[in-house]
Amino acid sequence: MAKLYFRYSAMGAGKSLDLLKVAYNYEERGMKALIFNSELDTRFGRECVASRAGIHMDAIPYGAETDFAALYRQSRSGTGGDIHCLLVDEAQFLTKKQVEDIVHIVNDERIPVICYGLRTDFMGQLFEGSTWLLAWADSIEELKTVCWCGRKATMNARVVDGRIVRQGEQVQIGGNESYLALCREHYLSGELEREGRD
Repeated sequence: MAKLYFRYSAMGAGKSLDLLKVAYNYEERGMKALIFNSELDTRFGRECVASRAGIHMDAIPYGAETDFAALYRQSRSGTGGDIHCLLVDEAQFLTKKQVEDIVHIVNDERIPVICYGLRTDFMGQLFEGSTWLLAWADSIEELKTVCWCGRKATMNARVVDGRIVRQGEQVQIGGNESYLALCREHYLSGELEREGRD
């Protein structure tokens, strides 16, 4: 039975790397996975998914108006073959309607869809896509990363001039220069590193 999977984490846990690994596994077995990435994420180019480890693959960019069912049908007829899996990176940017459409692809087409994304933003609030994936996914898995103190990091701190900021636009694309994964204690206290650390 096909399922909708949501694999989430704080930043820096290797979500994109895991997606690329899954895509490679399908490819190695002669199967086709459609890869999607948010058009907002242009850090490594507009039409790819890339990990900080330097690995990348071509991807179909999506925005708030993207019809995943139509793109699935178009890709299937364009390749003349079956699509075996959909992989969606930056899934926190999906709309409720898009998550509904993805649920229908899983149910009607009987293919798995694996979504990767952040659970919460830099203010600790759920993203729209993450909210509905948490509500409707058949399988939810946390990919873990660690805070500077060694505990599990669950929060995404936005950092400007060496300080955590707690207000601003929800979406600001960035990597290590803008965000730091922290445990809840250090997110709330604003500690970015151990005092006296070299």
